Amino acid sequence: MAQFAGTPVGDAMVYATQGGKGLRGFLVIESARLHGVEPESSVKAAAAIEALHAYSLIHDDLPSMDNDDLRRGRPTVHVKWDEATAVLAGDALQTLAFELLAQMDVDPAVSIDLVGSLARAAGAGGMVLGQAQDIAAETADSPLALDQIVALQQNKTGALIRWSAEAGARLARCDVAPMTRYADALGLAFQIADDILDVEGDAEKAGKRLQKDAGAGKATFVGLLGLDGAKSRAEALVQDAEAALDPYGDAALVLKQAARFVISREY
Repeated sequence: MAQFAGTPVGDAMVYATQGGKGLRGFLVIESARLHGVEPESSVKAAAAIEALHAYSLIHDDLPSMDNDDLRRGRPTVHVKWDEATAVLAGDALQTLAFELLAQMDVDPAVSIDLVGSLARAAGAGGMVLGQAQDIAAETADSPLALDQIVALQQNKTGALIRWSAEAGARLARCDVAPMTRYADALGLAFQIADDILDVEGDAEKAGKRLQKDAGAGKATFVGLLGLDGAKSRAEALVQDAEAALDPYGDAALVLKQAARFVISREY
């Protein structure tokens, strides 16, 4: 990313990719390792998903969407620069993700599969759909039901997590189904943990404003299930994620620990 520094857009791209948990990139590398693919062969796919995730955060923080002024403990991109720079930096990070995948030293069929599957996960049938559903829920005449919140979050948050967990199997040309089951449970647990943190978390540790979802009319698991119900649902989902990895035996221990981290984290 250093090659983009020196211009407002380039500096904003670098800024937006700093910090954070790196969960999606971690899932790419660990799922690849689980399927016999070395980290040096999966690192560009990991960088690609982190670039695309950073783009989604920049745009999600914009005044026309969530209008957030703090991300990862620092001013959001449109606050530090301006709205136009934020839009362009997000656009550039999105295209960078696909450039990185195209540069991978893999069979062309694997590269096409990675590019196509990421486009679907990020696009109008995946993450973008989830963002649109989230915005629509803020002004809906009635609150979303549980199955509607699940569908929303499987798109908005879950689609990129699912791609990340499946990437290793795609690189190895293996069946993605076990990783899909793992990721679907993990992604929902991750979002429930976010909803819980928004209610009872520490803003300094979280690095963003908290206790804003209810006021914005956001559809959340806590709003529907209550705190205790949301925590119980998250725990059950982690158990589902762990069970999905049982066919891999002890080799999947790190990914099982990642599922536990998702609901125990403070940021």
